[in-house]
Amino acid sequence: MKKKILIFFLGFIFSKNLSAQINSINNTDDASALLESYFSPLAEAFGSGLNNGWYNTAKPHKPLGFDVTFTLNTVNIPEEMLTFDPSLITGNNFSGNETPTILGAGDGSLITYANTYEFQMPNQGKINKNLIPVPMLNAGIGLIKKTELDIRYLPNYNFSLGFIGKGSVNLWGVGLKHDLMQYIPIVGNKIPLDLSFQFGHTSLNTNFNYEPSLGIKQDVDLNIRSTTINLIASKKILIFTGHASVGYNSNQTVFNTNTNGKFNFGDNEFNIPIDFDFDGLNKFRTNLGVKVNLALLAVQINHTFSEYPVTTIGVGIGLR
Repeated sequence: MKKKILIFFLGFIFSKNLSAQINSINNTDDASALLESYFSPLAEAFGSGLNNGWYNTAKPHKPLGFDVTFTLNTVNIPEEMLTFDPSLITGNNFSGNETPTILGAGDGSLITYANTYEFQMPNQGKINKNLIPVPMLNAGIGLIKKTELDIRYLPNYNFSLGFIGKGSVNLWGVGLKHDLMQYIPIVGNKIPLDLSFQFGHTSLNTNFNYEPSLGIKQDVDLNIRSTTINLIASKKILIFTGHASVGYNSNQTVFNTNTNGKFNFGDNEFNIPIDFDFDGLNKFRTNLGVKVNLALLAVQINHTFSEYPVTTIGVGIGLR
């Protein structure tokens, strides 16, 4: 299972489309802005997926109660994230027609840089990548004071994968859920509703040797850090638990070449910082869902309404 997930992540991110031709761009701000326009929808989509699957109820586990849950968070890519307008890139040094991002489809546009030379953006094939699945394994354990500790973790995993080469990937995350009804005097224990504050942070890191068409191996890091905070309310009726939440998502991506800023892309080379951040995606979100309890087994489905909508299904075992 780990290997299949890894192959999807890395094969999808750095596909054959990256063999496109980009002429030398020596202005680091312009080069970084171009890469960000092309890659950021993918990073933001993964970031949105990583911020889901943390909870299916507002009620924390009792002390030493636990659950282990597998979720599949499917990110729905908005239509406007499938292309970008080069004339809107910061600095106004690019011009040309709209061109596909890494998630889009169709032929890349001919873009003019600094009114000096033209280059062709990558051709993206015929199928838009509208849905991105982000699998996740979570575990939670109840602590004192109606607090739950949640973790997600994938140890460092080495791989060897075709045109990407050799590399490694790891993932970790930590979260907390804390009951708020206990702080409402007198009536807090009498209201038939659970209300909690939830926080979660996930970090996905991958390093690999990328080998472009010239046969030059380059170390590349892609680090995606995602954070979410939420206010969750839930109500259990028989075997069903419905929940709703409002919250805030934030994610940040660091692109690191480990090649002293000389990045070979196809048969061209251009200068970028040794590492640079994509602008973070910081957005409010709402979530609705239901969990079905079948003895120790729980099945869930929920949907997050945000700039990148996410549908989550999951199954797990739990106690207390």
